[in-house]
Amino acid sequence: MDISALSPVQLRPTAQAPVQPLELSVVIPTFNEHDNLDPLLSLIDGALTGIRWEVIFVDDDSLDGTAAAVRRLAKNDARIRVVQRVGRRGLSTAVIEGALASSGDYIAVMDADMQHDERLLPLMLQALQTQPLDVVIGSRYVSGGGVGNWDKDRHRMSLVATKLARLVIKNDLSDPMSGFFMITRPAFESAMRHVSGEGYKVLLDLFASAPQRLHFKELPYQFRNRQFGQSKVDSAVLVEYLLLLVDKLVGHIVPARFILFAMVGASGVIVHFTVLYALLHSQLADFRDAQIAATFTAMTGNFFINNLITYRDRQLKSGKLLLGLLSFYAVCGIGVVGNVGVAHFLFQSAYSWWLAASAGILVGTVWNYAATSVFTWRK
Repeated sequence: MDISALSPVQLRPTAQAPVQPLELSVVIPTFNEHDNLDPLLSLIDGALTGIRWEVIFVDDDSLDGTAAAVRRLAKNDARIRVVQRVGRRGLSTAVIEGALASSGDYIAVMDADMQHDERLLPLMLQALQTQPLDVVIGSRYVSGGGVGNWDKDRHRMSLVATKLARLVIKNDLSDPMSGFFMITRPAFESAMRHVSGEGYKVLLDLFASAPQRLHFKELPYQFRNRQFGQSKVDSAVLVEYLLLLVDKLVGHIVPARFILFAMVGASGVIVHFTVLYALLHSQLADFRDAQIAATFTAMTGNFFINNLITYRDRQLKSGKLLLGLLSFYAVCGIGVVGNVGVAHFLFQSAYSWWLAASAGILVGTVWNYAATSVFTWRK
């Protein structure tokens, strides 16, 4: 059949009953949350009765089949969707991508582990629809809220992180670390091109990145215990949080990842001199051999720390780990040559020894960072 021969009347779609517009998009980042999907969706469905909603799971290629399980559920419920990310990790970027894939005028963000109280969702939506607000936050630290059975160390770490947040935001939030909130689409779109995507505290990132101060309200809730799966909170999460703070403070001048890379390099200097001193003091090697051993020990340590922390989102594993280490040796070897060459040239040009040495270190560090980003921890 020649479609070009059809008249405009024949091409008109069949008349349909008007569709009620979508109100709320719920974005849920996941990694190995297979067992939580069914009970979580039941809780959300019960809480959002009478509200037109969709839920978007953003899965970082879970090993337990989370994405496939969401697809099976979506076959029988058009309100459910999944965005599966391959080769990428990170809670903040997952939330951003989920929000960009959503359609509702209001975007809620919550975890998949049922620790956030879904009964707060309709109250958040009502507040945004009836009050001049940009964001409504589920807070554990306003009257009526709580952190459940957290141990003292985790509670203390959360409070310290909350105080540090004052460095990058002016809003007086009681719980800037909350991962449970709802935001209007205009407010999200005003900030989305400025967010860093670093770390796992996307709410703090949004507040620090918004070009205009966001109007907010906090509602109390009791943080619940995880029922299935394992917690994603570990020591590296704290490093990611500090990386976010650094990015918001100086990221427009120097990349936050570069600062972390340089800090790891500085720790390598300490390792280098410790090994060098130990070998010389014990007379196990002459200076040349001790220097070689110290250099390789420091470089090896730097590689594994950077792989664990600085490039956690591109972490090398299994067979790629050895290849990455070899490329790190090669890149840093060139960096050493550049370091010495620049320092020697400046020193010969009548610059003071400390200025010449500092310039050499800077050149070597910049080269190592740039080259390892391309050859060792390439995306």
